[in-house]
Amino acid sequence: MKSFDRREFLRTALAGMAMGTSMLSCQTESSAGLPQRPLGNTGERVSIIGLGGWDIGNIDDDNTAISIMHEAIDNGVNFFDNSWDYHNGHSEEVMGRALASGNRRDKVFLMTKVCGRDYGTARKQLKDSLQRLQTDYIDLWQFHGIKWQDDAELIYDPEKGALKAAIEARKEGRIKYIGFTGHKHPDFHNDMLKRDFEWDTVQMPINVLDAHYDSFQAKVLPRVVERNIGAIGMKGLAAQNGLIVRKVGISAQRARRYALSLPISTLVCGIQSRENLQQDINIARNFVRLTELELEKMVEKAREFAEEGEFEPYKTGNYGCDWYHKEFESDTIET
Repeated sequence: MKSFDRREFLRTALAGMAMGTSMLSCQTESSAGLPQRPLGNTGERVSIIGLGGWDIGNIDDDNTAISIMHEAIDNGVNFFDNSWDYHNGHSEEVMGRALASGNRRDKVFLMTKVCGRDYGTARKQLKDSLQRLQTDYIDLWQFHGIKWQDDAELIYDPEKGALKAAIEARKEGRIKYIGFTGHKHPDFHNDMLKRDFEWDTVQMPINVLDAHYDSFQAKVLPRVVERNIGAIGMKGLAAQNGLIVRKVGISAQRARRYALSLPISTLVCGIQSRENLQQDINIARNFVRLTELELEKMVEKAREFAEEGEFEPYKTGNYGCDWYHKEFESDTIET
């Protein structure tokens, strides 16, 4: 069943909000005036908005991208997202140049993702990422795009799996924390979570459309919060072209506020211009948590646009690290 009963969702979502109250109550401001929250049980604090690596790598002019990243850091954005495969490595390369300039590396909490599911590929991709990002350690390394039936089995394999590479890299000081991401189906996340490993972070779609279709905030987020794992939100506007704004008629400010009202540590934002950056910084600085009534009204407003997943293409389409599993395309969960 794709959609969720309205009352069932609200009961689950509001329970998640209650579980996250203590985390949100610990929100503080950085010296630049941007709110920060704890990242699960890591002891780290991150800005409530993060800079997305795919979008920063999609900017035509590298100097413009670097300037945007510098301005983000100056305004207190300290969570930087990236991935080994974004724009064939260009996203990591341009971010590495931005962080190397003016010794800015230590001013950010740097996250990148690995596509490899086996030990050897993961080690190779970590080496690539470190070189591109011009750093000797990654703060958070996440398994990217969990979306296949056998992802968990491959990653967790005690001899050949990529998790072995991550644990080794952590012992070597090349990464500090380990997590995973995905936006296809909550069942894949729960398969990863039910196995024997203490994850530091989990990244998932967090937006008002998700409430009605294969809902991560109803089926995954409460489990993550209960275990004090750092919850990282993404797809706050549903897609790069802002489907929530264009199709549902909810403003970017309202949509961001919805996501940030749930118990997440940070929301990764797609920023491709200085105007995008300033908009998201202003939203974060002026953030006020939605009331339960406001949350309920937004969920109801989105219902007619959300129940078939039409405006969440990352769930209904084929996105994320496909190169690794092209031979297994028939193994995806039927959604």
